[in-house]
Amino acid sequence: MSEALSITSPPPRRRAGRALRAFSTALLVLGALVLLDAAVTLVWQEPLSALYATLQQDRLRDALHRLEAAAPPAPERAQLARLADERRRVAFLAAQLARHAAPGSAVGSIRIPRLGADYVVVYGTGVAELERGPGIYTPSSYPGTRLPGLGGTTAIAGHRTTFLAPFRHIDELRRGAEIYVDMPYAHFTYTVTGQHAVSPADVGLAVANVGYPRLVLSACTPPFSAAERLLVFARLTRVVPVGAALPPPALTPRRRPVPLPLRPAPLPQLQG
Repeated sequence: MSEALSITSPPPRRRAGRALRAFSTALLVLGALVLLDAAVTLVWQEPLSALYATLQQDRLRDALHRLEAAAPPAPERAQLARLADERRRVAFLAAQLARHAAPGSAVGSIRIPRLGADYVVVYGTGVAELERGPGIYTPSSYPGTRLPGLGGTTAIAGHRTTFLAPFRHIDELRRGAEIYVDMPYAHFTYTVTGQHAVSPADVGLAVANVGYPRLVLSACTPPFSAAERLLVFARLTRVVPVGAALPPPALTPRRRPVPLPLRPAPLPQLQG
């Protein structure tokens, strides 16, 4: 029996050679996949994080639809019943959303026709939040920023090379391009006025109160680097109340255009 085994079993050296060749082949395949991933990221975006973000965006869009369809709680409806002015109703609902939104939850959507971009926006700009999609700056992290409808500056950050790269091409936005931010209480149209690159630590330009409602898009620049931060500025040009922001017929005998928000109260000055 031992003689038969010695005849049919390959020598140990041959088995080691086969294992080494298999290991070498696996390394070559792994290296090719890494190079392929790098190439796809360079010309498009990082594919694995894009898959994750796509699944997250699908879930967020479902959550946003539920948020848009939900009626305000009874206490909020009671306060809305005393507000006939659409501008005040929009501001009230925006303040309530800012008060109750959880980090990473869906709060609205952003559409940039010039870039073919359409993403659900989440509340917050932490690492976990931006892996799900563009994130809106929160007052707790960046004093002076507000949700659309509250006047002042609304700022939204997004990746340029990973997690669907929602802001990859914002450097191509030129003066006059339109950006649409749809919230559960109103649809906002912003018109691009310009862009500027700043140091990552220089957030003052992004959150400063400029005396009129505006939107600031923020992303690292150049792509694949965090050397600077690209800011795209856009001025609010139109507001269309929707949902609970629309007063009942008893409060509004006839429809009329909604004026843009008045100049907001001065915001706290940033320190440093």
